[in-house]
Amino acid sequence: MTGLYLEGVTWDGENKTIKKQNPKELIYQMPVIKINPVEANKLKLKDSLKVPVYVTQNRRNAAGVGHVFDADLNTKEHPSHWILQGVCMVLNTD
Repeated sequence: MTGLYLEGVTWDGENKTIKKQNPKELIYQMPVIKINPVEANKLKLKDSLKVPVYVTQNRRNAAGVGHVFDADLNTKEHPSHWILQGVCMVLNTD
């Protein structure tokens, strides 16, 4: 799937993990990723962050709905570090 943009972090392709964003880089275009739907009760994740994926950078549309799904991305930091930074992915940049 293409057309996903990270907001608040950048992607480290070598280590396949999120990392601190570069100065003056507000959004980062994700490389092509494969999305596999899995039942939540069968999913066992370690060192990952549930990143919300929204339609736009406003994080909602005119109807007040904008959340599409949650993507699990690898991280070396504690998830709370990224949550406080407001990390998300968006489908459309404004």
